[in-house]
Amino acid sequence: MGLTASVLAVDAGNSKTDVAVVAADGSVLATARGGGFRPPVVGVEAAVDTVADAVGRAFAAAGVSSVEHVSACLANADFPVEERQLAAALHARAWGADVEVRNDTFAILRAGVTEPLGVAVVCGAGINCVGMRPDGRTARFPALGRISGDWGGGWGLAEEALWHAARAEDGRGVDTELARVLPAHFGMPSMYALIEALHLEEIAPVRRHELTPVLFATAAAGDPVARSLVDRLADEVVSMATVALTRLGLLDEETPVLLGGSVLAARHPRLDDGVRELLAARAPKAVPRVVTASPVLGAALLGLDRAGASGEAQARVRAYYEA
Repeated sequence: MGLTASVLAVDAGNSKTDVAVVAADGSVLATARGGGFRPPVVGVEAAVDTVADAVGRAFAAAGVSSVEHVSACLANADFPVEERQLAAALHARAWGADVEVRNDTFAILRAGVTEPLGVAVVCGAGINCVGMRPDGRTARFPALGRISGDWGGGWGLAEEALWHAARAEDGRGVDTELARVLPAHFGMPSMYALIEALHLEEIAPVRRHELTPVLFATAAAGDPVARSLVDRLADEVVSMATVALTRLGLLDEETPVLLGGSVLAARHPRLDDGVRELLAARAPKAVPRVVTASPVLGAALLGLDRAGASGEAQARVRAYYEA
C-alpha cells in the first residue's frame, strides 16, 4: 500500500483538467494534466474518467494510493444538486475518504486571496461570479447564460458583435466598423458572406470566439458600437461583484475583488479602467486585482483550508505555483 497524502486538488474546466497531490506541509508531490471536463456532453462517468486518467498519473508520480481529502473545483457544477452528484461520482473512485466539490470559479477566487474571503468575477468563454467568507458562507449565481440572466463572456461578446454588424450592413442598425472588420477577419467580403459561412458551418462554430479580440481592437480604435459593448461588459462585471459583496455583508468592508478568465486577465485598457471606475463608485471598499495564478492552486488551498493546514503549508503550495 502506498503512502497517503493530504490533498488531491482538481481543477477541471471545459478545455483541460489540472490535478495536484499535496502533502500536509504544503509540498506539491506531483501534478498532471488531462482533457476537458464536460459532463453535459459526454455524461458524468465519462467526464470523471478524464479526471481519473490525470489522477492516476499524479498518484503514480507521487507514489501514493490515496489522499485524506479530495478538493475538486469543477466546471458545470452550477447548482448544489450537481455538486452532490459529482461528489458522489468522485467518491466512488476511492481517491480519498473526504470529497468536496465546488464550482470551478471558487478555485480562481481562492487562488487570489490569502484567506477564504473575497469575491471573484470570471469572464472567459462565459461569465460567472462567486464570493466566500471564512465562516463558510458563499454567494453565487447559476451562470447558465441568458436563461439565468447572464450577459457577457467571450462567446456572448462575439454574438453581440455579429448582431450589431449584421444590422449595420443591412440598414436596420447604426453603422459600425464591426460590419467590415468581422468578415475581414475570416477573409470574407461582407457580413452577408460571413453569415452564410457561419450558418453552413463552412467556418467552424468554435471559431466564433476569435471575434472577441477583434471587438476589443475595434473598441480601442474608437468605434462607438464596439465601445458600448465593452462598457456594458464592465457594468455587468461590477453588477455581479456588487451583488455578491452585498449578499455576504462585505460591501462596507475592505474586500478583495478578483478578476479572472481570459477576457479580464487580458487587461484591455477600456474594460479594465471601466471596471475599476465603476467599482470605486458602487463598492468603494472593494480592492480589485487581476488573478493569473493557476486555478488548481485555489483547489489545493481550499483542500488545505478544510484540512486545517498551517499558514506555512499554504504559503508553501502558493510559492510552488507562483514561482
